[in-house]
Amino acid sequence: RQTDRQTDRQTDRQTDRQNLIKLFQYVFGYAIVKISNIAVVSRGQRVTKKDLILSGQYPVYQNSLDPLGYLDKYNCSGDKAFIISAGAAGNIGFSRRKFWAADDCLIFSQLVKLKEKYIYYYLKSIQEKIYSAVRKASIPRLAKQFVENINVIVPTIEKQDEIIELLDKFESISEDFQEGIPAEIEARKKQYEYYRDKLLTFKMKQE
Repeated sequence: RQTDRQTDRQTDRQTDRQNLIKLFQYVFGYAIVKISNIAVVSRGQRVTKKDLILSGQYPVYQNSLDPLGYLDKYNCSGDKAFIISAGAAGNIGFSRRKFWAADDCLIFSQLVKLKEKYIYYYLKSIQEKIYSAVRKASIPRLAKQFVENINVIVPTIEKQDEIIELLDKFESISEDFQEGIPAEIEARKKQYEYYRDKLLTFKMKQE
């Protein structure tokens, strides 16, 4: 019975958050919300090297955006954002396919009025801020608490879809230029970053 009451309180709090976000979006066109208030940030599950296989169905992400190895099972569905918290700490990834998040991989769940691909693009737009929070040591580390305290500008789902569609197209075009000359690649990269940051900058809704 106590568990039921706790569940009811959690549901009520989530509903309150959703309503508050809707109100801010209606008044201002967007809401600025701490990640911990609209998503649960958690670590993946530890795997050891002996668990890994050289080729399997699901990549394992641990301390890099390059797979550590592969498994025949997964703990994350596809179309999911993640952040590396040790090693290549601060790197932000997005996997279209199912994968295994190991314990140095931070993932998001229970998202409220927030899309995985949007949070990926938003975090990429503040990449330097995230890198600056990495603790430099023998193994660089990014605190889970720092990620939880990041403020995210959250427009409506419809606006998020629009931003995702545009940035997906631009990212695809940019990838097509990866075989070009270095100067051209760098120019395309800067152009992509400019438009991404432009799309993720919001002005207060005008009457």
